[in-house]
Amino acid sequence: MADAKPTLVAQILQRLAYEFAEARPMLPTYFHLISSALFPIYTGAHASLSRPSTAAKPTKKKRKALHRKGSDTEDDDESSDDDEDEEQHNMEGLSPKDAILMPLFAGIALSGLYFLLKWMNDPTLLNKILNAYFAIFGVFSVSKLVTDVLDIGHSIIFPRRHVIDGTLYHVNGKEEKAIPVVGNIKGKQLLSTPLPGFLASTPLNESLRKIVWNDRAMPANKWSLKLYLHRALAAKFKIGAHGIVGALTGLGVVAYFNFIDKPWYLTNLLGFGFSYGALQLMSPTTFATGSLILGALFFYDIYFVFYTPMMVTVAKSLDVPIKLMFPRPGDPKDPTSAPSHAMLGLGDVVLPGIVIGLALRFDLYLFYLRRQKRVPAASAEGAEAIEKAEYFPLAGRWSDHFWTHSLTGQPLWVKDDNKPEAPFTFPKTYFKASLVGYVLGLLATLGVMIIWDHAQPALLYLVPGVLGSVWLTAAVRGELSLIWNYTEAIEEKEDRKTGKDDKAVNGTKTEGSKRVTRSQSKATKDISGDGESDDESSRPRRSMRGRPEREIFSFTIEAPSSMKKSKANKKHARSSPADEIKTVANNNTPGRSTAVETGAEPSGKRQRLR
Repeated sequence: MADAKPTLVAQILQRLAYEFAEARPMLPTYFHLISSALFPIYTGAHASLSRPSTAAKPTKKKRKALHRKGSDTEDDDESSDDDEDEEQHNMEGLSPKDAILMPLFAGIALSGLYFLLKWMNDPTLLNKILNAYFAIFGVFSVSKLVTDVLDIGHSIIFPRRHVIDGTLYHVNGKEEKAIPVVGNIKGKQLLSTPLPGFLASTPLNESLRKIVWNDRAMPANKWSLKLYLHRALAAKFKIGAHGIVGALTGLGVVAYFNFIDKPWYLTNLLGFGFSYGALQLMSPTTFATGSLILGALFFYDIYFVFYTPMMVTVAKSLDVPIKLMFPRPGDPKDPTSAPSHAMLGLGDVVLPGIVIGLALRFDLYLFYLRRQKRVPAASAEGAEAIEKAEYFPLAGRWSDHFWTHSLTGQPLWVKDDNKPEAPFTFPKTYFKASLVGYVLGLLATLGVMIIWDHAQPALLYLVPGVLGSVWLTAAVRGELSLIWNYTEAIEEKEDRKTGKDDKAVNGTKTEGSKRVTRSQSKATKDISGDGESDDESSRPRRSMRGRPEREIFSFTIEAPSSMKKSKANKKHARSSPADEIKTVANNNTPGRSTAVETGAEPSGKRQRLR
């Protein structure tokens, strides 16, 4: 009897088993590729978080009480403002016009590089020129990445909150004490050690304990650098010990990459830095714009990979950090074959990543939106007001969660409803859904590439995976209207009339769509000569920014001040430990810090459209 012919399902399963056996030696490479693609997306998306419009801005008093970072200058107004500035990200907002121009310009650049390579025959000179161009950005991007990694590592060792024997402690870097605030606090004393959790039992003498406390405060002790060039540049930035290490690492990596060798791991490090920085500098502002951008690049990628040799030729010819490389084993049938590398373009990381980052910021927006409360109107004619929950910066919250929760996410202390804690994290529904879609897109890309043995346009699979997961999640949750109307664009509009003439809004006066501070108005008046007194005429004229008009160039370096620490110690020495515990406990009450707003605020106030 003749053997029965296998069914279609059996043939498919047999083919899959064969392809899996063939691809088995490549599985470590593919796992390396997927994890490397997720690393800059995950970290860059979280680094882009800032206060959403659905959350109230925290007061200085609250920031000093709850967001201590071990800084010696936390009582200083300027330091508080700088800490708040760190949470605001000036991202470049993309518009629908950019969705049309982006693939057009990308195609022109790719075609130009392709024909230039064909004309030059040898890409050595072009590689040197492009590497010199990328070196400028490489130093800053790698420095930022390494600095933030060191900050995270430092925060794991020195969290702001930790639990010991069912007691939640808040670490006070100024007093150099850990204060029991919630849980089993009966009979608990202040701790003088800066080490958290089980590490708190480590014996430390007085001098060693002082060294560890100083090390805990080290990231916040930064040098201030100010650079001014008349009518060209006015910059101010701070750098600490971690920043110095990051800058030296960036310089070393770029120098080695350009002058000695270009190993794959340095190429990936530069690629991580570029992707990590790009996700903090660029946003599609709306999900509609993000979908339009990915949709346009979807067809761009298909055309230049399937219908022209340009994409593959340029990627293989240019030895510049515009891709991620992953070593893979040689052909087992040919032992003499040299190991090769699998490649993933940075565009396949950054472009889906900006939508994934937008999804994470939308999750944060929803988290504070659901914590808002409606306040009834005081009178029958008044409008109902919205009471926003106070925003707590998420920097360092992961390390706090690590030391205060079990592996299953359960708190290690008994919660007290009268003393609620600042949120350690928030639900990330859309972010997780978009990550799942991205991983499925990568797996589909690798699977098709294995079966057909041909380079694949990754966006062909990543775009449906990311956009499909986001919009499908919104449809299932019944939030299509909410996600469609969400925006992070800043719109220039004329200020609404409040019925109060000559009143300042947040310390500023409004004139049409411009906001002119009182100090700036006075400075403008003095410079123009209107109302100038005899005393003022004898003083050197100063610009609106307070600089002498004759100043051409200046560069100053300010070291961390030690005077502020002594002042802070004198101030806090007057309060007893019991008063400190009471203060921290009261600051945890959510109703004491929320802002009541009667007008609707834009969904996002981060990106400015050009």
